[in-house]
Amino acid sequence: MTGTMDQTRPAAGATGGPARSRPGKALVAVAVLAVLVAAPLVLGAYPVTTMTRMLAFAVLVLSVDLLTGVTGLPTLGQAAYFGVGAYTAVLVGIHVTSDALTQALAGLAAGLIAAALTGWVAVRARGIVFLMLTLAIGETIHQVAGTWTLVGASNGLAGMPPVSLFGGPPLLAAGFVYWWVLAAATVVFAGVALVARSPYGRTLRGIRDNEPRMRALGYRPALARYGVFCLAGAVAGTGGALWAAQARFVSPGDLGFEMAALALLSVVIGGAGSLWGPCLGAALVLFVRDNLSASIGGHGPLVLGLVFVAVVFLLPRGVAGFRLRKDRPS
Repeated sequence: MTGTMDQTRPAAGATGGPARSRPGKALVAVAVLAVLVAAPLVLGAYPVTTMTRMLAFAVLVLSVDLLTGVTGLPTLGQAAYFGVGAYTAVLVGIHVTSDALTQALAGLAAGLIAAALTGWVAVRARGIVFLMLTLAIGETIHQVAGTWTLVGASNGLAGMPPVSLFGGPPLLAAGFVYWWVLAAATVVFAGVALVARSPYGRTLRGIRDNEPRMRALGYRPALARYGVFCLAGAVAGTGGALWAAQARFVSPGDLGFEMAALALLSVVIGGAGSLWGPCLGAALVLFVRDNLSASIGGHGPLVLGLVFVAVVFLLPRGVAGFRLRKDRPS
């Protein structure tokens, strides 16, 4: 009897482990945020500008992870909504107001509307068909941006004044723009994390893992996927507005296939579904493309390809999956 009870009793720390790990995770998150906040105080303008771009790109990657990692819908179309948000923010900055919050909200609304208009057909498909549909949507919007004279066609859209906050002076220093983008990206990350851990997020994971069973339980998978597709479009649009706040310029290349592929690559490298892992992957990918590539003779894509192959073979679940695999009991 005692042996049976010992076998059925949970191992020491099995139930308390996650609870004990939450304070540790919170401390790590606070430490990382503190380092990011302090970065402009010790770094020059160029690295701060680079980090600003990484943060805006990480918001785009979060939208891809919300679809690919949480819902199981690999996508190559989120760069389109990223570009829609960026173009909207620049137009608002030129013709309406320089307020950064207004531009971010406008980018969010534009990404949401664009995703709502284009996503209803895409979410009815799965797997490679969904991937191809999102690629087609992205390329269509890319072609429109490259030929529409209202948004500068192939020359892009320039002339956006420096952003400001709440009617204050323009944010001319790179550090001030960085702090604004960091604050906005933190809010977006917290919102996406809440959605991923909510009952709706668990529903999306259930649809990803076993759609027939979820349908038998009374859920409507197509409607749930459409909702998260619209949400991901809003997140990507916000990332585009943050990108425009730093660059003050947007071109068709900002919503082309390369940007979409780099975002999906960031999710694969970081670990689909982990949220923080893809953000780390976004920083790595953008660093290799924009900084390291110049010092190695323009061979940044080759380095990214080698990193991708190494991750696929050595870390199938990405950087975040390495910790999960290490903590898994034997």
